[in-house]
Amino acid sequence: MQPAPPGQKRRELSASEQVVATCGFPLLITLGIGIHIETIERGVDPNLSGTALIIGSYAILAIAERIWPWQRSWLHSRGDLRTDVGLALSNGIVTALLGPAVLAGVALLGAAASEALGQGLWPTHWPWVAQLALALVLAEFGEYWFHRAMHEIPALWRFHATHHSAPRLYWLNAARFHPIDLFFVTVFKGIPLVLLGAGLPVFALVNLFSAIHGAYQHANLPVRLGPLNWVFSLTELHRWHHSKRMQEANHNYGGNLILWDLIFGTRWLPKDRDPPEAIGIEALPHFPMGFWSNLLVPFRWRRVEAEAGGTAPYGTLSRNR
Repeated sequence: MQPAPPGQKRRELSASEQVVATCGFPLLITLGIGIHIETIERGVDPNLSGTALIIGSYAILAIAERIWPWQRSWLHSRGDLRTDVGLALSNGIVTALLGPAVLAGVALLGAAASEALGQGLWPTHWPWVAQLALALVLAEFGEYWFHRAMHEIPALWRFHATHHSAPRLYWLNAARFHPIDLFFVTVFKGIPLVLLGAGLPVFALVNLFSAIHGAYQHANLPVRLGPLNWVFSLTELHRWHHSKRMQEANHNYGGNLILWDLIFGTRWLPKDRDPPEAIGIEALPHFPMGFWSNLLVPFRWRRVEAEAGGTAPYGTLSRNR
């Protein structure tokens, strides 16, 4: 098997690309969260407002990728578009139906804790932006460890492999997850917030931030965030997470923030080169691309390994650089 290609020489950006690279994400996330907070304060249903803003943000990213693509080869489907659409729809259904039921049980525990203490645990008097920041930090802790476990425990990697099988990166990759994978990530993120009694507006803010950030994290756009790469787990970091080289990909586990990667030593961002254009799973070069086959992958793993051209458990390999 040929080794994965090294990262590319750091690319020079045109003037317009430089503007998009430095201002695109800060502008989109600030605008989205700002509008959402305004609608919440006006009494608009947070879920309705959030859904509209997510759809609008996705449309902006889809158009922007056509104007300022980071990799032109990533503009074209490689048998993945239909699968990504199918997974986006199925994941939406699964999380909508099962997620609230699980978190409702956790909410009962949170209510009992609040009653025992004689007060609510969530700082509802804080400004919305401060509540969002706290919620992201708490939610990220559970997501970080579950995401890392999916890379390091072979039985869990079977479910997460679908996400890393993507042959290119673009905004819809944010939904390319096996439904069981995404369901548990959603639950682990929500548990601390529910236990502390965070309200629906806080969940709506976290969901909106995660949706915009996740789509931008995978977007086929030039991104140069400089110091913000020490705060957000965005595109420059996440492209290395999709590297074919396991010692590079087993880093940058943060969904929205890079905080827990910093604390636990898994942040990875070389300064001398950009991530490689070729991505995927080096040990499984012929991973199935179809929607139904991706749903079945975890339950027929040995056969998938044999047919996909490899047997090395991706998550168990060393993270040594």
